[in-house]
This record gives sequence, structure tokens and C-alpha cells, in this order.
Amino acid sequence: MMIKSIEKSNSESLVKELLLAKKELISSKKIMDKKDGHIYPIKDIPFEISENWQWAFLSDISIIQEGPGIRKHQYQDEGIQFITVTNILEGSVDLLKSQKYISLKEYEEKYKHYTINKGDIVTACSGATWGKSAIYENDIPLMLNTSTLRLRFFNDLGDNKYLYYLTKSNYFKSNLALHLTGQQPNYGYSHYSKIPVPIPPLQEQQQIVAILDQGFEAIDQAKANIEKNIANAKELFENTLQKLFDKKDWDLKRLGEIATFKNGMNFTNSSKGQSIEIVGVKNFKNNFWVPIHELENVILDGEMSELYQLKKGDILTVRSNGNPKLIGRTLLADEVSSIVSHSGFTIRIRLNSNTILPTFLCHFLKTAKTIKELVDSGNGVGIKSLNQVSLSSLMIPFPESEQEQQIIVDKIEEISIQTKQIESHYKQKLNNLEDLKKSILQKAFAGELTSPERTQYSKDGRSPSDETQTNKNPERVT
Repeated sequence: MMIKSIEKSNSESLVKELLLAKKELISSKKIMDKKDGHIYPIKDIPFEISENWQWAFLSDISIIQEGPGIRKHQYQDEGIQFITVTNILEGSVDLLKSQKYISLKEYEEKYKHYTINKGDIVTACSGATWGKSAIYENDIPLMLNTSTLRLRFFNDLGDNKYLYYLTKSNYFKSNLALHLTGQQPNYGYSHYSKIPVPIPPLQEQQQIVAILDQGFEAIDQAKANIEKNIANAKELFENTLQKLFDKKDWDLKRLGEIATFKNGMNFTNSSKGQSIEIVGVKNFKNNFWVPIHELENVILDGEMSELYQLKKGDILTVRSNGNPKLIGRTLLADEVSSIVSHSGFTIRIRLNSNTILPTFLCHFLKTAKTIKELVDSGNGVGIKSLNQVSLSSLMIPFPESEQEQQIIVDKIEEISIQTKQIESHYKQKLNNLEDLKKSILQKAFAGELTSPERTQYSKDGRSPSDETQTNKNPERVT
């Protein structure tokens, strides 16, 4: 499809209309006059754009409204819900993620002007997940709160989805990051107002939105397919693992007959004492075969007792950490020194018999069936906690021959390596698709997508003219 020629005056006229709309909103006291003092034309332009586009500061073309600070004593069980950073996901708003309310009376008296309208762009502007943005698509009444703000073209003179896509771009987020002060990200009107944004004519904004919708739909479908493939690979590994242990003619022993158990220490940091490394919950990243790595350093008050030292062949399992998905996750202590221990969220399993190879037992404990049995036997209401009694009563099937145990271990580790390679391959594809998204956004806001030579994107997220696009790093705007 050929793009019709658009006169430069259309873009200039749009920016002038937006500036005029801002003045009228200030005059009618619908928005505050923040005295931005922006000077046009903008001299230090961030990057080159199409000749028929204009640069404008975000606060001169869009509402930028920060939420008020609702205090805990104002919270109610019902009324008007206010949004939190938890509700804002990348691309959607989930009102069930956090449900906090103020009374309808207080909303009507104090906060009605903080109402989020359908079609508003809401964004998180504080915390580790700052920069998340979404378009609010619901009719349910909702209002802003601390660490959230809303954006929208003045009087809807521009295409709000164009502005939404702009908030997703690396350019927009890195421009915000330039204003970061302190260790905790925290942004507001003063930061957003300083961002220069490229403004095409309305018709071209709509064309860009249509192209991005098409391209991102294809990329998201490709990502969903890849994530399904990753899940299938993990499921295949777990099914294979389970089948290797489903033998009816093996010996059976309770784990408590062949092993002893020790809960970890509740370490606290101190300025004196012995420096040691501990195995914590963060080391149990998945249920594949993994060595102990990235151990956390702590300082003990005094010397560590030998009772808590790890030895080669020890098995560790997560007993509790507030996340039921991690309970029962297991790993093997391979090469460890006398200054390695384990945290209070874990239990150490130490074999006191040569009946079973530690590697064989560790792999058995990793089966989904075993983990479920352990979690179900745990104590606690809601979030369960694994205990030594549950471990002690667990029945362990095993072949009598150590050689047969080793054959099974070797087979499992071979399949595990293959599964990890497959997973790594697919994760690289996901990364490539994310890079492609960034590249498309960059081109969109430089005016490169609405040239006559623009490409269509296929279901795998690539353009027909560039079969290797997903393997390229996105070009950086300078």
C-alpha cells in the first residue's frame, strides 16, 4: 500500500492545535499550569525523523497526571478502586492483582478528578518495574494512586495508541532513565514533561499504529508458540524422569532409614566473625540437574558449627520460603568446602548408607510425583512447609545394583543436557523476538515504517525481505 504524500504543515498544524488545547485546559482550570517554559523549535533533537514530522515536549501534547497519595487509614472494603503498580502489566490492566478501595463519598469529595478514563494510558512510575504501561480498556470506575500516572493526547487530537506504543520504546524509557536520581527509580510529571516526542500527522499516526498492531500480533503469536515448545520440552523431560523410576521390582526403603536430616541456620549479617557461603532458596532456580552456584556470602558471629557444614554428596531441599512452588525443589552439594552451609529455608539430607547413590536419590526427589507427595504431606495452612517427618517417611524405590543406579543417573543427565540445550535455543529465539520488537518501534518513531517500501511482518515476526532479522541486534538511535 502506498502512503499518500502529507504536507509538513499538517504536522505543524497538529502541534499548534495541541498547544492551543493545553492553553484552553489551563484556562478552564481542568489542568494545572506547571510553567514548563519549553522553547520551540527544539534545538537538541534526539534523532532524525521524517521531514513532515515535528518534535514536541510530552507535556505540551499530552495530559500527564500523577496519582494522589492514598493512605492506609483511607482504605475501605468497597467503594472506588484505585490502581497500583501491581495492577499495571505490560500491555494490560489486571484489576484483580491488587484490590484497594476508598469510599465513594471521599472519592466524590476529593479525588474525582483523578478518575482514569477508558482509553487512558496508565504507567508505573516507581519501583523495580517502573515503565510498565497499558491502555485502560474497562468501563469499571478506577482512579490513580501513588506511583502511577496517566497520559492522553489533549482533546484526543492524536491517536492515543500511537502515544502508548511510544511509551514502550527504548528511546522513551532511556530518556526517563536519564533523569533518575537515587537508587530507587521514582518518576513524575517533572521527568515526563521533559521528554521530546516525535509527532507525525494524525493520518500517519494511525498508519503506524496499524503496522505495529500487525507486526506485534505476529511476534506475540510466535512467542506464544515458542513458550509452548519450552513447556513441552520440560514436560517431556519430567515424564521421562518419572518413567525411569516407575519400576515395580526394585527395593523400597523409607528415606529416614538411610539418611539423616538437618534444618539450615537462620543467618544474620554482622560486621565481625567468620565469612562463609550459604545455599539459599535463590539457588533452586528450576528442577533440572544443577550444581550449587552463585552462593550468598554472610558473616557469622563466631565460628560455624560442624553440624551445619555441607559435605560432598549432601542433598538440599527447600522446606519453606513463602512460595509453595519452590517447596521440595532439590539439588546436590557437589564440590563444597568447610565454609559452605545452608539457610534456614532448606533441609539437608545426608545419606548414612551406601545403599543408594546420592545422585540417584537426588534425581528421584526431583520427580514431579515425589515433589507433590512431599508438598501434600507438609504442614501449615495455605502456604505449606516441608518438614523432616515428611522426608523421613518418604518411600524410596531403587535397584540393588549400584551399577544399574549409575546407568539411570547417566541417562537422566544426558536427557537433562539435551533438554537444557533445547530450552536455551528457544529462549534465544524469544530474545531475538524482543530485539525485533525494539527495532520495529525504533523504526516506527523515526518515520521509517510509513515509507512506500515498508514491509509486512509474518507470523514468525520476520519480514520477507530479511530472513535473518531476528539474529540482528536492533540499531541504536543516536
